[in-house]
Amino acid sequence: MKGVLLPLAMLLVAATPAEERSHALSGEWTVDLRVNLDDEPYNQPMILAVDPEGNVAGSFYNSEILAGRAGTAQGRTCVAFRTTDGIGFYYTSACVLDGKMVWQTWSEGRNFVLPWTATRPDLKD
Repeated sequence: MKGVLLPLAMLLVAATPAEERSHALSGEWTVDLRVNLDDEPYNQPMILAVDPEGNVAGSFYNSEILAGRAGTAQGRTCVAFRTTDGIGFYYTSACVLDGKMVWQTWSEGRNFVLPWTATRPDLKD
């Protein structure tokens, strides 16, 4: 009986995929918005809160996240959301790779796509 209970107990304390996704994405991030890596640092804070259903809330670049979703597939945990500067919408998506987020933001109204990265403030290089 002991041999059966231990694996069962391990399953009960293991994080669910939704909990793992929430942990991987939720929290404070420092966003590196430099166009070229040789440019002077241009960092902005971002805060993400991902619930078990994959809904995303928080803020980015002094804007509230209006709508967002998180998901996990093909071995990647990713997030996508929409913000606004009051003039137009910004559509942002990213995946966590080796503890760093690799992103892109598209602004249709301002006619640009900007690739960027983000790290957790306490884990910066």
